[in-house]
Amino acid sequence: MNLELFIPELIIAGTALAVILLDLFLRRRTWLTVVSIAGIATAFGFTVAMWGGEPQAIWNGMLAVDSFALFFKVLLLFIAALVILASVDYASRFPRFHGEYQALVLLATLGMMLMAAATDLITIFISLELTAISFYVLVGFLRDSRSTEASLKFVLLGGVASAVLLFGMALTFGFTGQTQLTEIARVIGGLSPEGMTVIPGLVLGMVLMMAGFGFKIAAVPFQMWAPDVYEGAPTPITLFLSVASKAAGFAVILRVFFTAFGLPELLSQNWGMTFAVLSALGMILGNATALVQSNIKRMLAYSSIAHSGYIMIGLAIVGLSAASSQVGQSSLLFYVAAFVLADLAAFIAIIAISRRLNSDLIKDYAGMGKRSPLLALVLTLGLISLAGLPPTIGFIAKFYIFSEAVSNGLLWLVIIAVINSVVAAYYYFRVIRVMWLGEPATDDRVPVSPVMKLVLAVSSLGILAFGIAPAFLMGLARAAAGI
Repeated sequence: MNLELFIPELIIAGTALAVILLDLFLRRRTWLTVVSIAGIATAFGFTVAMWGGEPQAIWNGMLAVDSFALFFKVLLLFIAALVILASVDYASRFPRFHGEYQALVLLATLGMMLMAAATDLITIFISLELTAISFYVLVGFLRDSRSTEASLKFVLLGGVASAVLLFGMALTFGFTGQTQLTEIARVIGGLSPEGMTVIPGLVLGMVLMMAGFGFKIAAVPFQMWAPDVYEGAPTPITLFLSVASKAAGFAVILRVFFTAFGLPELLSQNWGMTFAVLSALGMILGNATALVQSNIKRMLAYSSIAHSGYIMIGLAIVGLSAASSQVGQSSLLFYVAAFVLADLAAFIAIIAISRRLNSDLIKDYAGMGKRSPLLALVLTLGLISLAGLPPTIGFIAKFYIFSEAVSNGLLWLVIIAVINSVVAAYYYFRVIRVMWLGEPATDDRVPVSPVMKLVLAVSSLGILAFGIAPAFLMGLARAAAGI
């Protein structure tokens, strides 16, 4: 059974249970954070220790332990640790529910780790639902009108998306008789191109799965939930949903479509072109709508939709150019890591600022450079990286994925992406201008706790370090892609 390969997931599950039980007896909630971080750090250590080993399958082939899964597990555990640390001050808004909050964050992390490793349709759906249910509760955690409305919308639309995804999986199983991705690929690979047209139900199943997964990553045209949910959720959960859920969603999409639907080449080219079109639509709609937003969380929600479009360029490369599939995967993985670091820095600064201002309106950020230069600097750095400007990791990520797209015949998509990057720079710099050139409403300083300073420093250093010297992270992405 190779249970030792499942230790990171067992540690996270055990930590979530321990936090719930300790919350019944401990009065100092600080210890819950200590236990959560200790559990995440231990799981992180075991995950890193597995790196470089031979790919293995566990639980009768339902989960994979390979470099691809380990790359995303490391990334997800890193995100979870920063989210919990960034929530230390914010959690004063729900003082009675610290234990439940941190346990749900851990359970969502567990679900996303399983998503990255899942190689069977059944495991994929179970891990998706574990993640989704945790997020449904976390989004409504403030229990005010906006948070409750956001949670309700998320539950209703998420339920529809899950039903669509499950119907697609059922069709795929019905026409192949298999749930394991490699076995599905074996059955499909034995069909002639003419045979694919004889069973359009299989193609319909693939399309429905694409729609269900598209909801999870807030890709156009399945993005309708993102702005309201991002605005209404607690800001640390907006951060968690924006980066972790998107990373795990792309991990499962890449594994499903590359492994199960990679052959015949005609099939992969069809879904590759579909992702290319969705990529263009996502970039255009996301950036155009972000231009007119006055709420910074809604602006970053539409920015996240646009970045889903950028990341889908990697999916298009994988589908359209079988010879460069691994290069396409590595560019996608590197871009996901870059987006995670940039969005972490931006949202962590927003958590500290919005808690003090009790507002998410961009105009209220006026003069923040004078009131808290540290927070304004970190937010500026995150926005510059999201815009894809040097010397940040965002510039390297866009250069990498754009150059690979051009090399694989997607020049038209890169032109659209470059134009949209210019549009995005406008609304990012609008926030920067307000912070540094606007006049503050008051001279009161915005305090930053030592824990927040640590989290801000980690995310900022990651943006600059991997922007100036990206070789290490790029090497990890290439190894995860099997290059």
